[in-house]
Amino acid sequence: MSDSAQHPVPGIPYLRKEGGSFCWEPGPIVVVVSGPSGAGKDAVIRELRSLDGSIHFVVTATSRPPRVDEVDGRDYHFVTREEFERRLERGEFLEHAIVYGDYKGVPRWELTRALECGQDVVLRVDVQGARTLRGLLPEAVFIFLMAESEEEHLRRLHGRGSEDGRTLADRLAQLEHELQALADFDYVVINRRDALKQAAAQIASIMTAEKLCLHRGRRQPA
Repeated sequence: MSDSAQHPVPGIPYLRKEGGSFCWEPGPIVVVVSGPSGAGKDAVIRELRSLDGSIHFVVTATSRPPRVDEVDGRDYHFVTREEFERRLERGEFLEHAIVYGDYKGVPRWELTRALECGQDVVLRVDVQGARTLRGLLPEAVFIFLMAESEEEHLRRLHGRGSEDGRTLADRLAQLEHELQALADFDYVVINRRDALKQAAAQIASIMTAEKLCLHRGRRQPA
């Protein structure tokens, strides 16, 4: 075997010796970005895409209609309720839930294919979905995204132009309950008004730190 061949260092899974040099080669990670409605999850994910094109962003499927600025296949897989239920029966979703009357689900195949290709994976789910994924993906990194205040959450929900009075009231009533889930996450990122780039950069930094972590895989479910 040539001197340039790579050899694993016993007891340290990602460390290799190549010739006289050490190489750190971590495997792919799964990051779950969650948080209350109005936290800006979609906007932060789009900004994160622009920072690192090598990450695979899992596109959630939903039975709700698209909003004005949303694109099928980029923001969500928009399907009818009937189609969602057919896919659900076939076991195509890693997790799913009914959120404010509409189905949402994480396509199982997107996660599997990306990890097999060695890509880091980012999933965007609501707080309810994150609870389910914590049990299914115990080694994943869970990031709680939130706005800097209740008033800012309200402003963003109003700004969507798609929330009727009843839905908006329901979402605000849910906000305090969802904030109580913060302790179940590994990191918190505050997506402040007019600071979108900062929030995306913080998530990118968390991913870098996790790739350099010596104790990956030892995180215990909440």
